[in-house]
Amino acid sequence: MSSSVAPVKESKESKSTTKLHVKIVTPIPGPKAKEIIRRDQASIMTSTKSGPVVAARGKGVLVTDVDGNVFLDFASGVGVLGTGHCHPHVVEAVKHQAEELMHFAGTDFYYEVQTRLAERLAKSAPGDNPKKVFYTNSGAESVEAAIKMARWQSGRPMTLGLIGAFHGRTMGALSMTSSRPVQRRRFNAFTGGGTHIPAPYCYRCPYKLEYPSCGLYCVKILDELYFSSVLPPEDVAAFIVEPVMGEGGYVVPPKDYFQAIHKVLKPHGILHIDDEVQAGVGRTGKMWAIEHFGVVPDMITSAKALGSGIPIGAMIFDQKLDYPVQGAHSNTFGGNLVACAAANATLDVMDKERLLENASRQGSYLKKRLEELKEKYMVIGDVRGVGLMVATEFVKDRRTKEPAIALRDEIEQEAYRRGLVLLGCGKSGIRYIPPLIVQEEHIDEAVEILDASIAHALKSVG
Repeated sequence: MSSSVAPVKESKESKSTTKLHVKIVTPIPGPKAKEIIRRDQASIMTSTKSGPVVAARGKGVLVTDVDGNVFLDFASGVGVLGTGHCHPHVVEAVKHQAEELMHFAGTDFYYEVQTRLAERLAKSAPGDNPKKVFYTNSGAESVEAAIKMARWQSGRPMTLGLIGAFHGRTMGALSMTSSRPVQRRRFNAFTGGGTHIPAPYCYRCPYKLEYPSCGLYCVKILDELYFSSVLPPEDVAAFIVEPVMGEGGYVVPPKDYFQAIHKVLKPHGILHIDDEVQAGVGRTGKMWAIEHFGVVPDMITSAKALGSGIPIGAMIFDQKLDYPVQGAHSNTFGGNLVACAAANATLDVMDKERLLENASRQGSYLKKRLEELKEKYMVIGDVRGVGLMVATEFVKDRRTKEPAIALRDEIEQEAYRRGLVLLGCGKSGIRYIPPLIVQEEHIDEAVEILDASIAHALKSVG
């Protein structure tokens, strides 16, 4: 993102009547932010930059930048900050563990803080079957660990996934990521063995059908076409899928999708890897998003919100899938003791503050407010989501559903300038993923800023 983003224009349109938290004191980016952006661009590898926000500190749902501007954070560090910025219980747990022991010898020895977290995670996963945990440093590493375990246990070379999915950018995870061409371009060959089928994206059904009259054709075609032609089921180790698609557009499958696909996969012994890196740890109003769909996966991959900002990931798996020998898979920093302390504190906060209930309640309110904007603006083609994992998709025409990419981009940038942090998803979507501690007053203020940002973008982009 260039530092040349234009400041918000002073106009009647830009003035708010109910702002309670946002405070913009300089153009975005301000003078200090511009200098840091310049230094960043000269010294850090080109990766992903969404907007010109240079954060200095955060508390709860708010972030303050280096120039003193205060933003509403409806991105949560890409879903990481479920308990909000710098929750005092998490901060205290991190401080305490850092003073006691930060690292000893990775997975070579034993630590109560690791064991306690593993017990809690195993207990939280759906299903009565005994489970175990493997710790990682990120979502991509959790995915890599799950794919490796599935291949090792099955002796099969193939992994099945969905078009539009995002599972990470490391080479193994990238073999199953397919949300954007830029993520895969010039990186072939991947680790191999990845095949993708169309996703249950009902708003843009690739088969031009409608649910439920389609009869879940996106599931039937797997058995009727793929397994009888290009994908021998006996070669497939696992099906990896996000219960609610993240980067690919916050696509929510039909309620009966996973039950139907289990009926196709299980007779062939194909494992179900449930990628909960973005959707899990309470984001959808349940600990794991797959709980909305009434099936029990064989493995769950997790990261992001698990540590409230401290990097940690985990793979939760059916105990019978554990390796019978030591050394088949391991790492050095997985289950870092400070990260485990942060994760245990995160689970404490979620229980004590009833964040699952809040995510469900506030998510319903957020969708209601976004539906009101949909009635006002024809460029909003769809509002969808579960809990506080919600998105709007912007289109040029509701009939043709042509993606309004430039409009979405301008809305996002204008929102930054007005003090609301958002992230895009899919071709022309914006996702709304505030911390799980968010309240109605935050949502009202965010929707007001979004409303003004859409109005501004329509004038400047059309």
